[in-house]
Amino acid sequence: MELSLNRVDYLQVGVTSQKTMRLLPAAGRKATQKVAVADHDGIITCFGMKKGEAVPVFKTLPGQKISRLELGGALGTPQEKIFVAAGSEVRGYTKKGKQFLSFEANLAESIKAMHIAGADLFVCASYIYNHYCDCKDQHYYLSGDKINDIVCLPAESLGRIVPVLACQDRVLRVLQGSELSYEVEVPGPPTVLELNNKDGGTEGEVLYGTADGKLGLVKMTESSPVHRWEISNEKKKGGVLCIDTFDIVGDGVREILVGRDDGTVEVYGLDSSSEPVLRFEHVLSESVTSIQGGCVGKESFDEVLTATYTGWVTGLTSETQREEVGPGDEVKMSRETQNKIAALRAELEQLQLKVLQEREKYQQTSQSSTAVSAVPVFSINDKFTLCQDDASYSLTLEVQTAIDHLLLQSDVPIDLLDVDKNSAVVSFSECDSEPNGNFLLATYRCQANTTRLELKVRSIEGQYGTLQAYITPRLQPKTCQVRQYQIKPLSLHQRTHSIDQNRPMNTLSLTGQFSFAEIHSWVVFCLPEVPEKTPAGESATFLFQNTFLGTQLETTYSKGEGHFKSDNISTISILKDVLSKEATKRKINLNISYDINEDSVNHTLRMIHPKLEYQLLLAKKVQLIDALKELQVHEGNADFLIPEYRSILEESTHLLEEYKKQPAHLERLYGMITDLFIDKFKFKGQNVKTKVSQLLEILDNYDLNSLMDFFNAA
Repeated sequence: MELSLNRVDYLQVGVTSQKTMRLLPAAGRKATQKVAVADHDGIITCFGMKKGEAVPVFKTLPGQKISRLELGGALGTPQEKIFVAAGSEVRGYTKKGKQFLSFEANLAESIKAMHIAGADLFVCASYIYNHYCDCKDQHYYLSGDKINDIVCLPAESLGRIVPVLACQDRVLRVLQGSELSYEVEVPGPPTVLELNNKDGGTEGEVLYGTADGKLGLVKMTESSPVHRWEISNEKKKGGVLCIDTFDIVGDGVREILVGRDDGTVEVYGLDSSSEPVLRFEHVLSESVTSIQGGCVGKESFDEVLTATYTGWVTGLTSETQREEVGPGDEVKMSRETQNKIAALRAELEQLQLKVLQEREKYQQTSQSSTAVSAVPVFSINDKFTLCQDDASYSLTLEVQTAIDHLLLQSDVPIDLLDVDKNSAVVSFSECDSEPNGNFLLATYRCQANTTRLELKVRSIEGQYGTLQAYITPRLQPKTCQVRQYQIKPLSLHQRTHSIDQNRPMNTLSLTGQFSFAEIHSWVVFCLPEVPEKTPAGESATFLFQNTFLGTQLETTYSKGEGHFKSDNISTISILKDVLSKEATKRKINLNISYDINEDSVNHTLRMIHPKLEYQLLLAKKVQLIDALKELQVHEGNADFLIPEYRSILEESTHLLEEYKKQPAHLERLYGMITDLFIDKFKFKGQNVKTKVSQLLEILDNYDLNSLMDFFNAA
C-alpha cells in the first residue's frame, strides 16, 4: 500500500449510471484533461479545471436519462467525440458540445451497454445485441440471459472485431458476427468489462468485475479462453461497477483501477510474476459508478477520477494537498485561502436565503384554496443479491439524499443478520403472524448524512413471500417509497455451470397440458437467477447449487414435461408442492411421478454434519467462557488450564462475535434435518410428525451414526 493519493471534490451533477464519465484526451503531453459526465437528467456536463475551479466547457439541455457515455472517433485519431445512450437513441457530440449525430436504434427496450470503435457501434438492451456500421445494421444476437456490459477486442490486433458480452448467468459470451463463438465461465455474475491496457494488448486480454466483488483477467484466443488470474473477495467488499487501467505510479506499467458499489476505490499493481497486488485503497460514502485515470486538477499530477451515484466527481490526486508554508508565503497563501472562503460563505448565504424564500413560498401555496399537493421525487439505487459465502441475501439501498428511516416488513420468516458497516439504529416491533401474515417489522433510524444502507437477511427454503422496504428520506414534505423483493421457495440456490453426476439423485417428473412459457414461469417463481424471458429453442436446462448445504439441482423442461433432479429430498418436496399449487391456480392437470433414492438421505445428512458439529462445538465453547473467565480471575492467570480451554479464553471475543452473528443457526440446521425426515416418509405416504420429538432428543445428544440409524429405522 505504498501509493499516496489525496481526495479532491470537483463538482456535483445529477444521479449517474454505470460508466457515464470519461476523460477527453489531453491537448499536450503534460496538459490537464477535460471531463465529460452524463446524468439521469439527460444533461452532459463537460468541464476543465482552472486555478482550482471547475470551469464548464459545455452543458447540454435536460432530456431522457443517459445510461452510458463512450468516447469515439476515426481509428488512428484522438478519441475525443462524445457518444451517449439515452433510451434507444445514441447521440454524438464534438468536444465543444456541438451535436453531430442522432441515431435511433429502434430497440423495444433502453440501451444498457454500448461500445464504439471507429465507424462501428455496438449496443445491448437487456437480452439483445446489435452491431451497426455507419448506422447500418450488421449483426444481431439474442442472449440467453441479461447482458450487463460489452467490450470489443480491436480489429488492429486480431484482424477482426471480437465482441465480448458480460451476461448475468456467470458467463462471458464471445461472438463472431451474429454467431456465438464460445463461452467463458466466470466465478460470479459479471457486471463490467474493460480491455486490459485500454486495447486488450496483443493477446486480447479482458478484465472483468463481478456483482459479488471478484476481479479477473481472461485472455481471449480464437477458439478458447485462458484464465490469467482471479482475485477473490475475502474481505466482503462491494460488487465491482467500473474498471480502468492507468500508469499512476509512473513506472511504465499500467495499474488497474477499480470502483465498487460500497464506495471502495482500489488501485492494483502487478508484481514480478504479473499477479495483482493492492497498492492503494480509499472508501467514498456512496457507490462508484465510473473510474478513470488521468490528469485533471493540475498539470503533471496524475490522479484517479471517480463519479459516484449521486453525481459527485471526485479526484484522488498525487498532488500534496496540505503544503508546508514558509514565512514568505504566508500572506499569499492566506489571501488566496481567505478569498476562497469568502466566496464560499457568500454562496452559502445566498443558498440559505433561497431555501428560506422557497420554503415560505411553499407554505403559502400549500395553504391556499387552489393548492395541489406535490410529492418530491427521489431516486433509489437498490440491489438484492444472494451472497454465496454465508448463504444470506444482501439488500443495499442508496438514495440521492440522506435517509431518515427505513421500515422492513416481511410476510415470510427471515433472520436479520448484523452488518459491520451499518451504523443505523434498529428496533423491532412485535408481529402478529397469524391474521396479518407479518413475520418481521423492523425500523432502521439513520444518522444525519447516511445515503447508503446495507442489510443482510437469511431466508428458510420452502417458505416464500415478499420482503418490503419503506424508504423515507430527509425531505420536506415527508414522502416514502416502497420497494418489494421476492423471497423464492428455493431462495438459497444459485446458478452453477456444472454438477456432480455421481451423487445419489432423486427425480421429480411432470407432464401435462402446459406450454413451454408456462413451465418456465413456474421455474422463475421457484428459483433465483433464472432469466424472466423464456429461453430460445424448445427446451431449457438450468443447474443450481444450494449455497448453504452444497446440495445440487438440475432442471430440464419443455412444452408438456419437466424433470427435476436433486440429491436433497427436501428440494424435490418443495418443488412438488409449489409446482402443484401453481398448476392448480391455472387449472392445469399435472401428472406427477417421482423416483426417490434412499441413499440420498444419508448423503444429505453427511453434508449437514460438519456445519452441525461446528455449531454445537461453538455453542459449547461459548457456554464455557464465563466459567473459564471466573477461574482465571480467581487464580490470577490461565496457565493451569489445559491447552483447549486456554485457546477458548484467547479466542473468546472472536467466538462470542461469531455466535452473535449466527442467530438461530442451530435451529435452522435442526429445521433442515426435521424437514428431511418428514419429506423422506411423505414420499412413502407416511406421516411421521409424532416422531419429531424423538428426533430432537437425538439431535440434542448429536452423533451422526445414531442419527442415520434413526432415519433408517423409523
